Amino acid sequence: MTRAIGVDVGGTGIKAASVDLETGELVSERLKVATPEGGSPGAIVREVVGLVEQLEADRATPLGVCFPAVVVHGRTMSAANVSHEWIGLEAERLFEDHLGRDIHFVNDADAAGFAEVKYGVANHPGLVIVTTLGTGIGSAMIYNGVLVPNSELGHLELDGHDAEKRASNRARESEGLSWEEWAVRLQRYYDHLEMLFSPELFVVGGGVSKQAEEFLPLLTLRTPIVAASLRNNAGIMGSAALAAGWTVPLSSGRTG
Repeated sequence: MTRAIGVDVGGTGIKAASVDLETGELVSERLKVATPEGGSPGAIVREVVGLVEQLEADRATPLGVCFPAVVVHGRTMSAANVSHEWIGLEAERLFEDHLGRDIHFVNDADAAGFAEVKYGVANHPGLVIVTTLGTGIGSAMIYNGVLVPNSELGHLELDGHDAEKRASNRARESEGLSWEEWAVRLQRYYDHLEMLFSPELFVVGGGVSKQAEEFLPLLTLRTPIVAASLRNNAGIMGSAALAAGWTVPLSSGRTG
C-alpha cells in the first residue's frame, strides 16, 4: 500500500488523515480541529503541526496541505475566511519550516477537484471542470488528468457581477430562491463556462450537491453534468495524491 498524508485547511475546520493512494480510502482516523478564530498564520500552522504529529507518519511519507487561497509558487495570494495576513505570505515555506519536512501546498478547490477525477465520478479524457457551489463558487480544471491550478471561475464577471454573487448556494439561500429560480442562474453560469472552455464534463460539488436531483435535471447543456461523490474527504484525498506526484490514469469513457 502506498500512503500519503492529506491536510485540508478550511475557514471553520482543519482535517487530516493518511490516505491509501491506490484507492483513495482513509487508512487512519480522520482528525479534525476547529480553525482558530481569526485564522492567523501562526495559529493555523500550530494546529496543522499537531494533527500531523498525531498521525505519526514517517518523514518520508508525502504530505499535502490544501488551503482556501490562490497559491502561486508557494505564496498565498488571497485569503478566504482566514486572516488577511496570509495574502502574499510564503505559506508553503512557513508550513515546511514548522513541520520540518517538504510538503505539497495547493488551493483547496484544486485538491478537491483533482480527487474527484482520481477517485470519484470525474475520470474522463479532455477538460473536466469541477465546481463547488457553496458560500462562493470554487473551481478546478483538470486536463487529461493534469491539474491546471487557480482557475477561480467563481469570479468570472457575468452580467455585471462576480458569478458567485448570483449563482452560489449562499445566493440561493439568502435570496430565498426556489430550485427553479436558482436553476435559471446556474444555466446562465454553466452556459458561459461551456462557451469559454468547451469542457468534456462538469462535476458539481459543495454541500448542495447532496440535493443534486433538485436542480441538475433542470439544466440543459451540451456538456454532461454530474454531482460530485467524495463529499468532505475530497480535500484530504486530493492533497495527499498531489503530494505523491500522482496524475490520473484516465479511463476510455465517462464515469458517473
